[in-house]
Amino acid sequence: MRIRFTKMQGAGNDFVMLDETRAPLGLSAAQYRFLADRRFGVGADQILSVRPPPRDMPGIDFEYVIHNADGGEVEQCGNGARCFLRFVREQGLTTRESVKVKTLGGVIEPRMQPDGRVTVDMGAPVFDLARLPFDAAGLTPEASGSWQKWPLDHVLPAPAAPFLIAVLSMGNPHAVQLVDDVDTAPVEQSGPLIERHVRFPRRVNAGFMQIVSRSQIRLRVYERGAGETLACGSGACAAVVAGIRLGLLDHRVDVQARGGLLSIEWSGELQAPVLMTGPATTVFAAEIDIPDQPA
Repeated sequence: MRIRFTKMQGAGNDFVMLDETRAPLGLSAAQYRFLADRRFGVGADQILSVRPPPRDMPGIDFEYVIHNADGGEVEQCGNGARCFLRFVREQGLTTRESVKVKTLGGVIEPRMQPDGRVTVDMGAPVFDLARLPFDAAGLTPEASGSWQKWPLDHVLPAPAAPFLIAVLSMGNPHAVQLVDDVDTAPVEQSGPLIERHVRFPRRVNAGFMQIVSRSQIRLRVYERGAGETLACGSGACAAVVAGIRLGLLDHRVDVQARGGLLSIEWSGELQAPVLMTGPATTVFAAEIDIPDQPA
């Protein structure tokens, strides 16, 4: 099968964009993995498929489906949402400055800014542990600010102390921990263990946040199904929300990821939406032959 694709990136988080508005491609998990492979395929953190809106959801402009580099479908991708808007405009699929998009994690609304960046209304954060899901049975949280952090054991070899994590969802689950320095944080060692920890039955994105000031943080994220990426939009939102609820951050925060800068705003009201602003860049477009059964 020969398909056309566009490679895009947002703050270094890179994507393969597929236009499925005319007909579904029907790719398998193995074919998504092939596209994401940086040696045999195109190379990407995630594959984003643009599809028509569901017929039973009036007012929705598009649907988009997100597959991680491991071939698994996931609920949300903040950096991908910004690239999504630029892609549908560049492909002539819409001329609107903002669109409403259905994802597995809910409806989002990306909007173009005059400076070329894109702002995404990521919806309100979710704190209900059952919806993440996170199994807190037998755990005692540590109060902090107006919220709490949860101890997570069996991440590093005993007798290391349990990690303290703030747990929430931004359409996908996140476990955020404070670190003194993201450059020396054990992301490669503990990230995979947190991602697949037994208390997260659907796995989780592991965030490592360094507070620089009340309006600036540095962040690394080990993403579920993708490993560490240069930026994670939903992870940036989750980190800022966690920092605000823990009493450490103001309501507008610049997030320095390894791939670029994102700006996050949240009023602190539990039902208020989180707004994320950042770049979205087209890298190149091409065609590729996809094997029926990739190795």
